[in-house]
Amino acid sequence: MTSSIKKYKTLAIALILTLAVLVAVAILTDLTPAVTAEASEAETTETVAAASDPTGDKAMAAGIAIGLAAAGGAVAMGIAIGKAEESIARQPEVKGDVRTTLMLGLVFIETAIIYALIVAILVVFVL
Repeated sequence: MTSSIKKYKTLAIALILTLAVLVAVAILTDLTPAVTAEASEAETTETVAAASDPTGDKAMAAGIAIGLAAAGGAVAMGIAIGKAEESIARQPEVKGDVRTTLMLGLVFIETAIIYALIVAILVVFVL
């Protein structure tokens, strides 16, 4: 039980950090128009109309979110592949089991990156 927990510890940490960044970016994107509107109440109506368009902020947040998710996923995949190669080098007879577990872990990491892409698209087009 303890060895299986250690095996997936790095992958779990990378996934949790990626999802935490996505949630933080989504929350900050949602708060940006309110802060902009409060600051621009004292300005003229022309400036308010220009400042209240949050499309650029949403695009920036979506770009940051997907960039961080892709970077985190790439690091996690690199670590997972390196550890799998170490394991196969140490015990060549468990090559099939290690490869199966590696593929399952890579699928989970890639799923988190795809979720990041979906959240980024939702931030730009829905919020």
